[in-house]
Amino acid sequence: MGEQQPLPEVEQCVTSIPEDHEATCWGCGLRLVFTSYAPVYKCGWCGAVTQSNQTPRKPDSACFSRWRRFRDGFFVIVLVLFMLFVICGGVWAVYPVVFSISMFCGIFHCTVAAILSVFTIASYCFASFKSAGAPASIRWGSYPMVGKNDLENYTFCTYCSKPKPPRAHHCRSCKMCVLDMDHHCPFIGNCVGASNHRAFVIFLISVVTSCSYAAIMTIYASYHIWPPLNFPNLSSYGHSMGSMKVLMEIITTLASSAFFLSARGLILLYLAFASLSVNAGIAVLLCQQLSYIYEGNTYLSRLSSPNVMQGDRGLQNVVRFFGCPYPFSRVLLGYTNKSQDNSGSKLL
Repeated sequence: MGEQQPLPEVEQCVTSIPEDHEATCWGCGLRLVFTSYAPVYKCGWCGAVTQSNQTPRKPDSACFSRWRRFRDGFFVIVLVLFMLFVICGGVWAVYPVVFSISMFCGIFHCTVAAILSVFTIASYCFASFKSAGAPASIRWGSYPMVGKNDLENYTFCTYCSKPKPPRAHHCRSCKMCVLDMDHHCPFIGNCVGASNHRAFVIFLISVVTSCSYAAIMTIYASYHIWPPLNFPNLSSYGHSMGSMKVLMEIITTLASSAFFLSARGLILLYLAFASLSVNAGIAVLLCQQLSYIYEGNTYLSRLSSPNVMQGDRGLQNVVRFFGCPYPFSRVLLGYTNKSQDNSGSKLL
């Protein structure tokens, strides 16, 4: 009979986990144990993300809140008064000149101005008074109520003391979390978020269109009522003057003749300058907004993570954002995909 082999010894290893590596998930209340310290961790059950060093924030002071309300109210009043001044001042200053051309021309331009005015004011009201997008209420706090992955990638807002969905940000002016928050705009007195972002971009488009139309009409009307211009030096010296002297002569003559303008002419001059200035600024903001929409980002998400793409960039984001009708979006996206395929085949 063979000799009996001794059984191998089983080593028992006990790993001690320090208490510093234990934490409680705010989402479901379960106790989490870590092998090493982590400043940010995610619950394996509900999917909530927790920051270890996160502490509750104190509410803003009453003085700070009043200042933000006063700032928003001031900018809203300034913008509303400017829109009313452009509409009323433009009708008073421009349309006597337009009606002097022909009745059809006057009625046509009055109709265009009325449509642009109503469209601009309506889009402004939608962007201003519509909620920016408050997160839906969700169950949290205890394990039996919270199911598997119910709080996937949710974080805890220390201002609201509530769960905050992904891509949501807290606005201290509105005192709430906003879904897909782009920014807080004091000119509309509201945040730009998931619910009113489309109305805000449409408002920008209508402002650019209306300001362009107002600038063209005021310049046209100013040309008709401007006092006669006389350039004595240009007629005397002719081609012997340099280009810089010619430019200065034209500017000096225009400036001196402006003193003889009537009140209607001065308002036309101001409206032309204001329309061109506002148009330039709003056009830059509109291009920035459209570029973020094309990339599938918002201003705050791009600011917080400039090198991280939130999704696929492309024209489909713009079509989805504006909710284009299916036939139009199908033709547009089909043309875009075809052009991309042609460019890719040329590269190959």
